[in-house]
Amino acid sequence: MSFMQCTIVSAEKEIFSESVSMVVATGSLGEIGITPGHSQLLTGIIPGPVKVVKEDGEEEVFFLSGGFIEVQPDVVTLLSDVAVRAEDIDEAEAEKAKEEAEKMKNDAEAGVDFSRARAELAEAAARLQTLRKLRKK
Repeated sequence: MSFMQCTIVSAEKEIFSESVSMVVATGSLGEIGITPGHSQLLTGIIPGPVKVVKEDGEEEVFFLSGGFIEVQPDVVTLLSDVAVRAEDIDEAEAEKAKEEAEKMKNDAEAGVDFSRARAELAEAAARLQTLRKLRKK
């Protein structure tokens, strides 16, 4: 079986850099599955889970708040403002953020920027989706 190098970087630090057999991320048009030898690609990714399958077959799930994925034949790099391991997500905090974003979106008299509220709601929902994906493993 062949492998490729995968690196996941947040605005603060590199959180993952290992040899993997597959990466699955969510692009604007749906899920993207990348294996060694994949054609070159540079595209945006939306907030949500990113799954990597390591050399030993173990799967690891991350949450990325959106960003970009660059694919070279033997290297995959994911860049995001926020990138965390799924097991490090605080479910109660994510639920609270989702509720606050829903309240902002529904509060017409607050003079809220609705596109910002919608983006925050989407990110909070994506964090929760990442947790659910981790639990399904």
